[in-house]
Amino acid sequence: MSNTRYSKVFRDLAERREGAFVPFTVLGDPDPEASLEILRAFARGGADMVELGIPFSDPVADGPVIQAADLRARAAGVTPDVALGIIKRFRDEYPEMPIGLLLYANLIHKPGLSTFYRDLAAAGVDSVLIPDVPLEESAPFKKAADANGVDTVFMATPSTTPERLGRIVKQGGAYLYTVSRVGVTGQDSSLSDSAAPLIKKIRRIAKVPILLGFGISKPDQVRAALTAGADGAICGSAVVNIIAEHVEDWGCRGGDAESVKRLCVAIKNFVTSMKRKTIV
Repeated sequence: MSNTRYSKVFRDLAERREGAFVPFTVLGDPDPEASLEILRAFARGGADMVELGIPFSDPVADGPVIQAADLRARAAGVTPDVALGIIKRFRDEYPEMPIGLLLYANLIHKPGLSTFYRDLAAAGVDSVLIPDVPLEESAPFKKAADANGVDTVFMATPSTTPERLGRIVKQGGAYLYTVSRVGVTGQDSSLSDSAAPLIKKIRRIAKVPILLGFGISKPDQVRAALTAGADGAICGSAVVNIIAEHVEDWGCRGGDAESVKRLCVAIKNFVTSMKRKTIV
């Protein structure tokens, strides 16, 4: 399936000779209203698409920064239904912005695959990546996603074998999430030397858009991702760390309107600085 929002954005970016910049945050971090303001700051800062997480108790693909965001959101009472409500409000304001989710299988199993994907589609979600579901177990998820018009995104890593890579790209999807290094999410000082060779392998067998993630936290790393051959870069931990730093200053009083505004200005400025590096 080729989601029309993703297709349009990737096509428009190619015509402008730009790469995509994709910020990530955990929905509901630090609280539902501030989370919606952060999504608006993404859009105002120039994000081309967004990747979002639904708070989960055991996010196995994520490092400590994003794990802490999950805990903050859960402490604020954010459930999957609350998270989807935030998405729906954002979708109403930004009808053309591609919205992807990175979430874990238990969140989907609990309500049932058909129900969950139906709810995602109703909220305006375009794609889902499930890092704890291997390719061999993905068919029921993809079937439910396809039935509800939601794209399934797959992941390739530097350790993916050529045979397995071929099977992954045959699944299609709006883009291929390509991991810059082996491990969990988090900030890293440099992109893995294996990123460029992996992207070259993918290019030899498929034309799918490639977004590079894991370890991208600085503008120069966005440029390096594009130089390595990616169509765009995903940044999570650096964004979430900005949220954590501001929340720490709020203390027990929580975030008043001025505190949330300062946070969102910082987020917007960061996104703008990263997006600038996608322009040739």
